[in-house]
Amino acid sequence: MAINKGRMTAPVDTDVVVFLIGMRINNVFAVSQWVPVFLAMARMLPELYKNPALGFKSYEMWFSRTLILVQYWESPEKLMAYAKAKDSEHLPAWRAFNRAAHASTAVGIWHETYVVPKGNAENMYVNMPAFGFGKVAPLVEAVGKLNSAKGRLTGQ
Repeated sequence: MAINKGRMTAPVDTDVVVFLIGMRINNVFAVSQWVPVFLAMARMLPELYKNPALGFKSYEMWFSRTLILVQYWESPEKLMAYAKAKDSEHLPAWRAFNRAAHASTAVGIWHETYVVPKGNAENMYVNMPAFGFGKVAPLVEAVGKLNSAKGRLTGQ
């Protein structure tokens, strides 16, 4: 991944949905309980990338005892449509997890959804490859009014 040298920002000129989703391994030894959840998540990402009309833009992921994916979506309507789509990877995985969750607490899942209206987010990347919003909107040099967080948020 190419590193963008210097201070960069990715002005986002539309509303965007930031969706945090993940799983927590409550019992590391219950591999048969948490691996299927992990693999279900892994199947969803290629499906989302292959179908841009679904509204998925990009993601970042961290893995530890708690796996965290930060996803970027075009709209809450597209996010919810994917979640309920009978022909998606999500719905069968969600149903399987709900059945398994009644029998074991070995793995937990969670999500949070944030609808960010245009003009209500700012970002800064220094000596970084495209990351986060920088994968969603074009990266530009953080100069002039884009040189400060206030400038990036207010345009002043």
